[in-house]
Amino acid sequence: MDETNIYKPYSRVYCDVDRPGKDIWKINRDERTTWVTPYIFEYEGKAQLIISATGKIRAYNIESGDVIWECSGLTRNVIPMPVVYKNIIYFMSGFRGSALLAVDISKAKGDINNSDAIVWKYDQNTPYTPSPILLDDKLYFLRSNKGYLTCLDAADGKENYMIQKLEGIQDIFASPVGANNRIYIPGANGTFSVVKGGSEFEVLAINTLDDGFHASPVIIGNNLYLRGFKYLYCISK
Repeated sequence: MDETNIYKPYSRVYCDVDRPGKDIWKINRDERTTWVTPYIFEYEGKAQLIISATGKIRAYNIESGDVIWECSGLTRNVIPMPVVYKNIIYFMSGFRGSALLAVDISKAKGDINNSDAIVWKYDQNTPYTPSPILLDDKLYFLRSNKGYLTCLDAADGKENYMIQKLEGIQDIFASPVGANNRIYIPGANGTFSVVKGGSEFEVLAINTLDDGFHASPVIIGNNLYLRGFKYLYCISK
């Protein structure tokens, strides 16, 4: 079967709110698939629409659709959401390989491959489905869809610890969340690990619910909300 008849990707990503449904711009994109929600980042008062994908990461001018900067470097089936530390955005993927790129927005313009806009790279143990989490100045992420946690310094990619096993957790599809220097990591089998933030790996608690979880937790105030296969939970302080 001719795949060119199947995949005809484009972006229709900016619409006129005064005329609902009216396209302002539409951009053809040379991408097979991407699963990442577009990310909007404002730099020097101008918003960039950033989309990470298998072929390239691209930042678009949100007003015109023009490409501000782009680079390659990720693997297939990009799913994890980018996270931001100061002016640096971190992109990850973990299907059929491992990739992490730290991009300095203040230096990013045009084709940034092999430029100093890419502050550092990392090619091990990155997530396939779960997004990473940035807590204070540390970047935490899981290996593929498994219960192994890595922590790097956000500024330079220095390893604090690598692939530490989260006991009782096998598969993970939900993304971790963080609050009060704690990281909450839900397993698909209903086991939750609570990990202390910081450069030393320390599990503070392991809890198990008679349910399964693929949806990411949400923290609002002192409440932790969990959507399981069976029930919706609210766990409060």
